[in-house]
Amino acid sequence: MRVVSLDHIHLAMPAGREAEAHAFYEGLLGIPEMTKPPHLAARGGAWFERGALKIHLGVDRNFTPARKAHPGLLVEDLPALIATLTAAGVAVNAEEPLEGYIRVYVDDPFGNRIELMERKRR
Repeated sequence: MRVVSLDHIHLAMPAGREAEAHAFYEGLLGIPEMTKPPHLAARGGAWFERGALKIHLGVDRNFTPARKAHPGLLVEDLPALIATLTAAGVAVNAEEPLEGYIRVYVDDPFGNRIELMERKRR
């Protein structure tokens, strides 16, 4: 027996802020929102998926943002995404270089840390 892949990442969010999740994850990052199964939709939250990329947000009554733990998302054209995020008022934070990548950190609307990475072209 072995673990073979990651199916999805799950982040917490506060109740009643699904519209903000939609605006950030679909509107700014471009990850389409998926309809949750009815028995899970009743709990609130939102799912964003494109192919193998799956980010699920679930309501946590005792919500605390993930400030250190984070997903690292590979992106195409990071400078364009940075411009989009900056224009929307999202703070973009440079980080120490990582060999082979350009990378920055942003916070989602709830304060969860998100790493955005693009492989450097050779």
